[in-house]
Formats: sequence, structure tokens, C-alpha cells
Amino acid sequence: MIRLIPLIRMAGLASCLMLMSACGRPDAQLLPGPYGAPVPDYEAWLIDQSDSPGRDHGGLLYVFDGVALARDRGAAQAAHLVDLGDATSELCRELTGADPVRPHMVLFNDQQTHASIAFVASGHVVMMDAATREPVDCLRASRAPGGQQAHAAFPAPDGSYVIVANQDGKRLERIDSDFAAGRFRHNETATLDLSSCMTPSGAPCEAPGLRPDNAPICPIISDDSALVFVTLRGGGLLVVDPRPEPMRIIAEYDLETVRGNGCGGIQVDGSMYVNSGGRPGAMDHLAPYGFDVYRFALEAFEGGPPMPPNQPAPVLLFRAEGERDSHGMVVTGDGQYLWVMDRHADLADISPDGGRVYVALRGPTPLSGDPHSATGATPGLGIMEVHESGSDGRLAAIVPLSNIGDDGIERADPHGLRVRWLTQER
Repeated sequence: MIRLIPLIRMAGLASCLMLMSACGRPDAQLLPGPYGAPVPDYEAWLIDQSDSPGRDHGGLLYVFDGVALARDRGAAQAAHLVDLGDATSELCRELTGADPVRPHMVLFNDQQTHASIAFVASGHVVMMDAATREPVDCLRASRAPGGQQAHAAFPAPDGSYVIVANQDGKRLERIDSDFAAGRFRHNETATLDLSSCMTPSGAPCEAPGLRPDNAPICPIISDDSALVFVTLRGGGLLVVDPRPEPMRIIAEYDLETVRGNGCGGIQVDGSMYVNSGGRPGAMDHLAPYGFDVYRFALEAFEGGPPMPPNQPAPVLLFRAEGERDSHGMVVTGDGQYLWVMDRHADLADISPDGGRVYVALRGPTPLSGDPHSATGATPGLGIMEVHESGSDGRLAAIVPLSNIGDDGIERADPHGLRVRWLTQER
């Protein structure tokens, strides 16, 4: 099931809400793109985080040609299928002594030359040559009392580092990177222990009633690579300077200001937009479902610490109750509209021409996230056509994926999704 959530129109600092129909309006006009004028070449990368067939590790990476997706829609076939249980697992065993398990998120560096694949169950981060789809390095998040995970690994826009969310380990970690040279180093002296650190105000980073569970979910990086907005599982948010050793907190927010478990963020002009989602497990202070969108003015952080708690204050743009779970964002209409996805639709990205939004559709056997919000009916790639200059759209097709286990149960569980530009016209 795919649930489309209200859009937020962005015109400077003013915002207004508009509801979007899942089916679109019959008179809606498709934006120019693959059905008319030529667009930059691109690929859609989708990761099935279930194990490779017949194995207890790995996973499957599907790479779709953008033109084929536009032309064939639901009949499109993956141009490339990469079994992460082969060369990728071999490299991780060689370099770390362990197999990579549960490929959860995939992101590209700004030059689109490398993919960063985070394996949430084992804590591995694989750097992959995007052109050849061959792994070039495998690193692993540090072992901590709570666990060793890599929920997400976000490359900085300037290419100088990759931020890793070691979720159950409650650590924010940094990989120093040189993508041009293909060199990556896990800089353990930069690690920020979110369970034991102190904030600029002298408060504990993690404490009951303040920030009760500091498992980092998604570290959203500003366009100038100077700030990292770290969403937290139990509520609250930390804004971090990523360059010192260890990394340094410059702003702190409690669970009453920013609710927990967000995994969506994007910068538009001078503002950072961040979401929060539902309750990931037994947390009485959070509702089972959640859907919030916040805006932070980036210029307010330029002075650096010390900043009082919950300052600069975010603007709560939207809050929806009921069975909704905010997870994933894209911008449409040349920066006019922010689409915020329900977790049922999960992660999303947009084609270079702005005419299509691709979404990862979860399977009936979810391997991550709370089953109440992560269970899907049709695992695959959703293709949404964008209408009305970004303010409307419809689900046009689903490319189904399947990975039947030895027990006959459908195990496919698509999650990580990103569009890769094949030209530099970004």
C-alpha cells in the first residue's frame, strides 16, 4: 500500500499545505520529460534487504535504466542485478572477518561516482564503484555495548567524509573519504558517543524525559557539509559539527520539541526540513504512529555554540495523527513542493526531469522497522507520475520484485532507493 501525505509548498519562508490525491486528477498534465523532451540519463537503484537466495547474508541490488522505466513502466526489468552475497560479501569477509547482513540504505556521493551501502544488521558500510557496480572498500561500525549497526551512511556533499549512524551502538561515526582516489578511512577518534556525551548546555545527551533513547536514525547533512542534523530513535534531535575529533554538538533539542524516529531530511535554499515518524518498539512516551515535518533556518546556526536548549527553534510545519508514519522526502516543482512519504511507501527519490518519483514498496515480511508500519503487500518499485508542476501526481505502475525463501514465504523487502544521474548537469 502507498499512502501519499500532504505536500508543503515552499516559497521563501512562507508555507501552506495542500492535499494530494493518490490517483491524481483526470485533467492533470504530466510534466515535460521522458514522454517528450529528452532528459539527462539516469538509473534507479533499489536494494532488497532480504538475504541473497540460499544464503544468510548479502542481498540484491536492482539497477533500472531510467528510459526503460519511463517507457515500460510496470513491465520494466532491471538492467543490472547485483548479488551482494558474491563479491561484496567476499570483500567484507576479507577486510572485516564477517559477512555483511541486511543492506538497508544506499546513497551516492555528489559526483555520483560511488554508492555508500549501509548494512544495518552487521554494521558494514560498503563503498561501491557506481559505474562498474563493484565494491571498492568495506568498513564496519565500531562495536558498542548496545550493538554494532549501520542504519545509514550519508556522504557529505563536498566528498570529504561519510557519516554513519551506528543505531543500536548509539554512536555517530565518521569515515574520512577521498572519492577521487578511492580511499576511505574509519576515523574512530571522530566518533561521538551519543549515550554518554554532554550537550553545550551541560545536559546529558541521553536522559529520561529529555532524549531517552539516542540511537541515531538518519544524519542529514547540509549542502555546505558544515552541519549534520541527527534524528534520534526516542525523540529529540542533535545538530553536530562533523569535522572535529570527536565531532561536536552545537545545538540540542528535546523530545517535546522534536519527536522521535525521523528519517527524512532535505535542504531547500536556506532551510533544512526534517521529519519524525512512529514508535519503533516499546516506548510509552511515543505514539505508535507519527507524522511531523519541521523547518530549521540554517543561518541561525552560523554563530555556533553555545546555544540554549531548543534554540534556534524549529517551525512545526505539519502534524498528522492517526495511522501515518513519516519516512522519506523529495522536492518537486523546481523547489516549490515538498513531498513527505508515509513509511508504507518508504524511501523515495525523483528523476532528473522532475517528472517521476520512485518509491521503495515494502514486502509482507518486513526485516526492519516496526511491522505495524512497515508491512507491505507488493514488494517492488513504485513509479509515480508528477502532475501540476509538482503539486499533484498519481501512482502509475509498480515493478514487482520477489525473493521466495526455502520455506515458500515471500522474503523480498525493498528499502534503500536512490536515483543516480549519469550526467553532471545537476
